[in-house]
Amino acid sequence: MGGGSYSRKKGARCKIKKYKRKTWLCHRAKDTDQIQDEIEKSASTGIPADKFEYDDELPGGGQFFCVETGKHFADAKSLADHKKSRYYKRRCKELKEEKYTQDMAEAAAGMTKEKLPPAHGGN
Repeated sequence: MGGGSYSRKKGARCKIKKYKRKTWLCHRAKDTDQIQDEIEKSASTGIPADKFEYDDELPGGGQFFCVETGKHFADAKSLADHKKSRYYKRRCKELKEEKYTQDMAEAAAGMTKEKLPPAHGGN
């Protein structure tokens, strides 16, 4: 009735890069620019972003969703507790910042788009 000995050492998979990447990606939260896009889309269409049809696969049937963090909750109390958390408040602060665009990235890398005069007086 005992479990016997465990065949693998504890932490044996900790250095396997492929395993780490696979487990990290499945638990990864949405990026802030994705959430900002969803909020803009819901504002333009008039359909709230936190409304889902009932789905047995999602926690709480998909009825308790936090738009700012992109997470589903089992009931209203857990959603209310989440909205008091440090993670939620930090994410809201990040969402209030201006969206990071490709133009900003190019400017930071020094790839400016300014027009320079011709070097040798090209007529």
